[in-house]
Amino acid sequence: MKRLLITTALLLAGIAGSEAKPLTLAVVAPKTGMFAPLGDQVRHGAQLAAARLSIDLVEIDENCEAGSGPDIAKKITEAEVTAAIGFLCSESLEGGLPLLAEKNIPAISLSVRWKGLMEDAAKQGWPFFRLAPTAEAEVQILTDFILRDWQSEPVALIEDGTIRGRELTEAIRNSLEERGLKPVFTDTLRPGQEQQLSLVRRLQKAGATHVFIGGDRNDVAIIARDAAAEKIPLTILAGDAMQAANEPVPLRNGVMAVALTETPEGPSAADVTAALIEQKHAPDGYLLPAHAAVTIVADAVGISSAMGTPLTEALAGTMFETVIGPITFTEGHELAENPYRLVEWKDGAFVPIAAGTQ
Repeated sequence: MKRLLITTALLLAGIAGSEAKPLTLAVVAPKTGMFAPLGDQVRHGAQLAAARLSIDLVEIDENCEAGSGPDIAKKITEAEVTAAIGFLCSESLEGGLPLLAEKNIPAISLSVRWKGLMEDAAKQGWPFFRLAPTAEAEVQILTDFILRDWQSEPVALIEDGTIRGRELTEAIRNSLEERGLKPVFTDTLRPGQEQQLSLVRRLQKAGATHVFIGGDRNDVAIIARDAAAEKIPLTILAGDAMQAANEPVPLRNGVMAVALTETPEGPSAADVTAALIEQKHAPDGYLLPAHAAVTIVADAVGISSAMGTPLTEALAGTMFETVIGPITFTEGHELAENPYRLVEWKDGAFVPIAAGTQ
């Protein structure tokens, strides 16, 4: 049953008035290596929320190496934290969740989408929550959009031959065909090419005017550029791989994609925006989800303390107001609502497509 939202300020005021010790959270994120910039986003977001709420943070390095889960879990338990957030890699959780469960320490991942890990957690009763969307969530919103807005259009599906691109596109194709929409054209593009003129011409020959592309941002940008150069009208839709650097070939206006929130929302939006401007940080990547995770735990701790329930129970089924919008975890510890939104590239940035035009 969904509980009513209780604000963080009120909950922490109640905690502060008791003899409870200060709330301490672990932030698990990479500090070195190729994922360090993502780790910086996690730490900045968590610090921003923690500073406002007077929460102590313990930063734990995440190397994303196989077998690292038990060591990370040991560090978390030794720090005597209430909960842990971050976890950009599944390797950081494998083998470690049983120890966290033993100590009743919930773990909230901002990134891990591996279905098997969540299935194992559900079977074993591990306190693992996922703030990241599932692969099925991406397929769902893309399929629903195509069926709603492209039902009468000649649709093509293109993928880049990678595991991710192929699986995403095939899942969309199966879903469309199950519901009566058969693409007029399917193909596999050669990624990393300087031009895609032959592909664009094959799309034109097949009569396709609307195309979903399961590929990376630059390949999509090249296809859009070449179609425009050939004066071939193509309406292009892609997945969340579009959330990448706009280079070397910039996207053309009108390219659509699905994406997660990167603009502060809700009651805390103004304060968070002002703080980001002051600190000269952009709300990129994992910054806002990390901020949200900290406030979610703070709210849940207040509920747990006030109602005398375990923290894991307080996290499930409660609607939390966060900087990325209202968040509710199901009893299965997944997001209750699809977090993806349809966006369109316009003058150098992705902007949400108004609900009435989606």
